[in-house]
Amino acid sequence: MVLTFQVAADHAGIRLDRYIQICIPRLSRTRVQEIVRASAFRPDGSRRVPSDIVREGEIVLLVRERMIEPEVPLGFDVLLDDGAVLAVDKPPGLPMHPTATYHKHTLSYQLRERYGPEGGYVPAIAHRLDRETSGVVLCGRTREAERSLKMGFEAHRMRKSYLAVVRGELVEDTRLIELAMAPVTSGLHVLMQIRSEGGLAARTELQVRERRAGHSLVELFPHTGRQHQLRVHLAAIGHSIVGDKLYGPEREAPFLEYIDNGMVLTPELRARLGHERQALHAHSVTFAHPVSGEETTVRSPLPADLRALWAALGTGEPAL
Repeated sequence: MVLTFQVAADHAGIRLDRYIQICIPRLSRTRVQEIVRASAFRPDGSRRVPSDIVREGEIVLLVRERMIEPEVPLGFDVLLDDGAVLAVDKPPGLPMHPTATYHKHTLSYQLRERYGPEGGYVPAIAHRLDRETSGVVLCGRTREAERSLKMGFEAHRMRKSYLAVVRGELVEDTRLIELAMAPVTSGLHVLMQIRSEGGLAARTELQVRERRAGHSLVELFPHTGRQHQLRVHLAAIGHSIVGDKLYGPEREAPFLEYIDNGMVLTPELRARLGHERQALHAHSVTFAHPVSGEETTVRSPLPADLRALWAALGTGEPAL
């Protein structure tokens, strides 16, 4: 399999390993350097090294053995499509963008398959959700709409809400969590931690929707957009999200077991986690429409797997 990247002007002059890390997000620097040494070539067939400097317009080739991608849900429902904004309901387990593990089994690839190139401009994803998180994802159907949506997220003008099933019954019906966050200094590089000194401000509003059998169904309103913010904040107050492999009671141990087992969730690990995936759902996004300027809200109902999880804790549908 050959992956082809053409260097844009704004990436010219940087090291090859840094460029590949930009093209394939969420890879560690060490992993990128391994990939470059094993797989990076020039069009003339000569090998490349991580310290090579890339030039505008040049072609970078990664020649790799064909990936056997893990199976994921590939379909998605359309919540809104008005020619400027496309809102899709991302299923749990579907990654947003290509990584070292996923290529065709990603939302960005599925959008390209469904809408382009014959259909014109391929919808561009304006923000991100974790692979296991389900729910609303906004995409721009034009370059102008894409730019408007991305600027709205960067400026925190979008109002988002999430639904989550968490461990423990919260005492308060409402709560404001204001705990600064920063990346961990050792261990898994993807992890975030609470850090009062030198951390970035992070603010989450929480409302309890229902309590059942030692668990709570909560709606979350993030006022900032830090990586893993909701998961870290909930774990910090002692109410981690059910199924969270990184921030649950065992911290990252379930995640490492999951990876070591070839990304297969064993029955024993599933029982410890309480669910197949983190019980977190992007419920709604409210934004100023890029064309009309009118306030627009897109909602996604709680998906079937989380409804089943909540039903197993008691009786009746969630109180939403």
